[in-house]
Amino acid sequence: MLREIRPAILMIVVMTVITGLVYPLGMTGIAQLVFPRQANGSLIEKDGKVVGSELIGQNFTSDKYFHGRPSATTEPDPKDPSKTIAVPYAADNSAASNLAPTAQPLVDRVKADAATLQKENPSAPVPVDLVTTSASGLDPDITPAGALFQVPRVAKARGLPEDRVRQLVEENIDGRFLGIIGEPRVNVLKLNLALDALAKG
Repeated sequence: MLREIRPAILMIVVMTVITGLVYPLGMTGIAQLVFPRQANGSLIEKDGKVVGSELIGQNFTSDKYFHGRPSATTEPDPKDPSKTIAVPYAADNSAASNLAPTAQPLVDRVKADAATLQKENPSAPVPVDLVTTSASGLDPDITPAGALFQVPRVAKARGLPEDRVRQLVEENIDGRFLGIIGEPRVNVLKLNLALDALAKG
């Protein structure tokens, strides 16, 4: 019996070392050599301080800033750990709402958000990404249409010409990877940092 058990135990130990230590450490080392910035979180710095990551959205609520997609992430309620509360872009709890398209709470929220946004810019249709959450709840990007839709609000709040703010959005549109993969997008944090720099200039 020991003769049959010994190879099984040996295989568990060997595979644990290979898949649990050698492979992860090897991939981490290669990533640090080939893509060090991405391997360390694609961090964005301002004045020498880390202000965020290109990969994780932030909850901008001021009219002076462009807003990202809604986020369905939650955290335990500090007052009652058995319940949860909405905490947008909670990076330690990436999740979607898991509500079906026909779920009444989802329908009600989308309608309410769309109505609020329509008041903000009545002359344009509301882009779908401004009222729907992503699967991760952490999406850092919005569509160019989502950014352009917000131009009148941001320009008014900042006292800037709409044309200049629109130009800033267009300057911050990232195209498709290699010209064919993905969709054009705007990183909200980068756009807002460019907006701050424009306001100072």
